[in-house]
Amino acid sequence: MDYTLQKTFTFLLFIGIGLLLKYKFKSKEELTGIKKIILNLALPATIFIALIGVKIDAALLSLPILALGLNVVLFLLFPYLMPLTGIKKGTPEYRTARLLVPSLAPGLSCFPFILEFLGEEYLAKAAMADLGNKVFVLIILYLVAMNWYYSKRAITNQSRASKLKSLTMAMISEPVNIFIVIALILVFFGFKMESLPFIISDTLTRLSVIMTPLVLLFIGLAVKIKKQQIFKIFSLLFLRAGFVSVVSGIFIIVANITIQKDILVLLSFGLSACSFWPFSHIAVVGSQEMDIRKKQKTFNATFGVNILALSFPLSTILILGILSSGALFSNGYSVLLLGITFSLLGIVPYLLKKVFKIRRKAYRQKSNWIIYRTSSTETSR
Repeated sequence: MDYTLQKTFTFLLFIGIGLLLKYKFKSKEELTGIKKIILNLALPATIFIALIGVKIDAALLSLPILALGLNVVLFLLFPYLMPLTGIKKGTPEYRTARLLVPSLAPGLSCFPFILEFLGEEYLAKAAMADLGNKVFVLIILYLVAMNWYYSKRAITNQSRASKLKSLTMAMISEPVNIFIVIALILVFFGFKMESLPFIISDTLTRLSVIMTPLVLLFIGLAVKIKKQQIFKIFSLLFLRAGFVSVVSGIFIIVANITIQKDILVLLSFGLSACSFWPFSHIAVVGSQEMDIRKKQKTFNATFGVNILALSFPLSTILILGILSSGALFSNGYSVLLLGITFSLLGIVPYLLKKVFKIRRKAYRQKSNWIIYRTSSTETSR
């Protein structure tokens, strides 16, 4: 069996183990603990090791801008596709989806697989790109969420600046960002991993080793598929994947990117799961709307949770499939075709719903006609 395929099955096995362990992790606090270990220890250590081993150049520094550009394009253009999911414009579900869809969570859904399949150099590129994404999800989406809340409630609030400042401080103090900044400073002054004291390098290496297994187990533990809204959310996520793939394909063609690993890291990063951060903004707004009826609220928190719950396993499957596909995605045209395929899969639930609706309407009309004919016949007699 091919080595890459064996590696993919190993990853799926870890996710399966996570699924089997779900009954042992019954509280949110236990899952939150695992997530905090990943985001605050294992992931920062892994990214630090990856960054300190690369040379910083202008191309690497442009990656955050490119990632931020993808976020903005998703936010501005994806709403035109959202009607195909059956989500009505102006509803709490619509605003919730608009906030979550353009966000990316590569730390949990993308980085472990880039490390395993493409190596530390490409993990460093993905980590640099994530800086732009974090600016978008932490600051820009917060401003958007609060603006929608103020518009919905017709409120003028003077504390926006202070809240934005606290979010900015949270971004600066996040362990991943601290480790990225430290690594970049050390690289600038010519340090390597071997230059560090053994106690530091050995600790970071051991923390890095636990990241991939922990992330895979976390994905298995966190999956909660609910029947309610499942088709609508799957449609939304496949359309998102299709949109990202089409945009990526166009960029690859225009920029004339020919190195397959560059194509794979670009596509994998864009297909990352939706981020938890926008949901935290939704929770902030929700805490201000405790006494307001569900349909009149700015966001639908339950819908947001369901999007996150389905986004992580779906992104994992898509990214694993792409990274283990060999030379299949070696040019922009194959990526474009992938995007069209994902988009069609996203439209199918909407089309099926329309077909069933038309058939149901036709059946009612036929039944009414039969009743009318029967009653007319009886009247004539």
